[in-house]
Formats: sequence, structure tokens, C-alpha cells
Amino acid sequence: MSEREAHGGTLVVGGGFAGSYVARCLGKRGATIVSPENSMLFTPLLPEAASGTLEPRHVVVPLRVMCPHAELVLGRATAIDYERRGVQAETIAGPVDLRYRDLVVALGSISRALPIPGLADHALGFKSLADAIHLRNHVLRRLEAAEVATTGAHRQSELTFVFVGAGYAGVEALAELSDLVRDALRYYPALRHAQQRWVLVDAAPKILSEIPSRLGDYAAEQLIRRRVEIRVETTLDSVEEDAAHLSNGERIPTHTVVWTAGVKANPVLARLGLPLDERGRVKVDETLRVEGHEHVWALGDGARVPNLATPGDFDPPTSQHALRQARRLAKNIAGDRQPYRYRMLGQVATLGRYKGIADVSGLRLTGFLGWFVTRTYHLYQLPLLSRKLRVVADWTTSLFFRRDIVELSMLGHPQRLGDG
Repeated sequence: MSEREAHGGTLVVGGGFAGSYVARCLGKRGATIVSPENSMLFTPLLPEAASGTLEPRHVVVPLRVMCPHAELVLGRATAIDYERRGVQAETIAGPVDLRYRDLVVALGSISRALPIPGLADHALGFKSLADAIHLRNHVLRRLEAAEVATTGAHRQSELTFVFVGAGYAGVEALAELSDLVRDALRYYPALRHAQQRWVLVDAAPKILSEIPSRLGDYAAEQLIRRRVEIRVETTLDSVEEDAAHLSNGERIPTHTVVWTAGVKANPVLARLGLPLDERGRVKVDETLRVEGHEHVWALGDGARVPNLATPGDFDPPTSQHALRQARRLAKNIAGDRQPYRYRMLGQVATLGRYKGIADVSGLRLTGFLGWFVTRTYHLYQLPLLSRKLRVVADWTTSLFFRRDIVELSMLGHPQRLGDG
């Protein structure tokens, strides 16, 4: 096994939003990032990538460009030796032992799947760029199947889409994909008068329960106007290939069930010998230092981060909190150790084309203004001027041209040489 020192003494395990921003904020001090991907996914724009509003490549940021003073090692951490200050990583070139002065754990989260019969076999996730592209391809395939359906019942089931989870991801994904289908149907003569059915399911009493009630009510009203059926205080009981069964006894014939019901800490954390809470998150103190380890830090979705601005509560898994944690952590590593404190600026969400909601410093905005503020805030958070310009170009293009309805299913699956 080869051995090497982390660049600048800081080793960042995880190249997601939190980890990449720590390396970026460290600047010329440098860092080594261990990540299985060479890019960071900007998750707030994932629904627009799924719907075709944005080119998928434009919602990921190359780590080597985003963190020009950091070293990137493509691979995964497999073990940590806290006494020797070393991390064993499995890389594309074989196992490597990486030595560090400071270790930052930012392994993030994965989709929280429940033991629901048929969920793993028949439901679609919405956590990664691959998930978004797969969902887009799947939805377009449903239109193709509906176009040639021989019965009305079959056609209706192909045009029924069930989203489970009415948080940001579920609401925004449903809104964007329904826009995609609405735009695409003009190219399907047999479906121009066909009835679509969109169903949003959540166990909470209201959708978007994490935002102010007035904004959540406005979002529900807008979705209902678009004939979205909302099932609150309802859970998914089981999934079949051609149906979803809900806790209220309803059976919905459908070939599309999208699971967006929350996330959980990356299970790899449990194998690294870190102190975890009952939800599998790394326990850290107010400076983001891992409990019981002097030179080990953690942040992001996989950490239980106390916030002095909200005593008694831990930070939610949002990109704006991860960004502020990264800024504070980089300063703490550099020697300016202070407690983490951040009061949320607000909450924003899009509801499809020209509709959105925003709560910014107590100012609550809806409709076009909410949509504009949401896009502006996402653009502000997106790193790199080149990525900002690409996204703005995509948004501008979408104002003048209809959505592209091409499938991307062939990407990454080349034919074998000699195949016809």
C-alpha cells in the first residue's frame, strides 16, 4: 500500500457540497479531497436538470476547478487510524494510506428508504444526477407507452405519476416534471386530449411543513390549480409494477412512483469508528470538532451540528447551512477557532415555470417574484462564474424555446465494437 501526506495537512473525506466548500474556503492552505466523483452536484438545481430546463452537466461543478489549490484523489475511505492520523482509501490506482494533520469528514447523506414492500424494486429515487436523468427518461418513456396503449385504462396508468414525500425535493421535482410532460404532449397527437394524473403523498398534515404555513398553503393551492392531487397524513403501503397502494386504502394504477421522502446519514460513517447519534450522524461540538477527537472535524448532512443561533436545535440538511458550516470550519482549521453560529436567511422553492415561494428575512414572496428570488438565490450559491453563466444561458434559452424532449438513455452505454 502506498503512503502519502495530505496536501496542506488537511484531508477532506467526501467531495459533496460541504466537503468541496471546505477545500475551497481553505484556499492556498491546500487540502486533499477523497471522493468517488470528480465533481460536486449542486442539488438545488437537480429538478431543473430532470425536466430539461438545464443541461445536466451545468448542475455539477468540477472539483479540480472549484478547488484549484486542493489535490483530488478519486476513491473511497475504508478505514481511519486515529492514533497514526491516517486514512485508508481504495482508489482507482489501488489502496492508499493518506496521512493528515486535520481530517474533515463530509460524507453527506443517502436517500432514506423504508421497508415498504416493492419500494426497492419498483420506485425511483431522486438524489443524484443519475437519478434525475433516469427519471426524465422514464417519464418520456411513459408518454411513448401511452401513445400506443390499446385501452383507456392502460393509457391512464401510463399518464399517472405518484410522488411520495412533499418536502422541497418532492414538490419541486413534481412541478418541473409536470411542466415537462405538459410541453411534450404537443408532440404526441394521440395524447393531446388525454388526462394526466399527478399525485403527491406525504405523512405530514401539510406539504412543505418545514416552511411558514402561509407559503406552504400557497404552494398547495398552486399545485391543486394544476390538478395535482394532494394526499396528506397518508403513507405509501406498498408498490407493484403497475400500482401504488396508500395507507388510506387507495390503489393508484401507475408505472411511476418517485420516492423523495427524506434522507439519512451515509451508512459508511458507522464503519469508521466515529461517535454517532441515534440517527447515524457524527456528533460534533459547537466548533464542528468531532467529540473525543482533537484533529477530526465533521459537517454537512452526515453530522449533528449544534448552532448557537438556534439553541437546542441542530442544523437541517440544507445547502445553505452546509455552506456556512464549511466557511466556519475552514477558519477553525486555520487557527481562528470559534463556535459555529448561523441564522438562516430564508427558504425558497420553485413550483414550476414562473411560480415560486420565498421567505427571505421574514419577507414572504409568492408567484413570479418568489420564483425570481429563488432562482437568484440558487445562482448566488452556485460556485464558479463559468457555471453561473452556463445556467443563465440555459434559463435564457428556455424563455424562447420549448423544452427538449429527447431521451438520454443511450448516454454511457456505448455499443460493443462490431454490433449492428
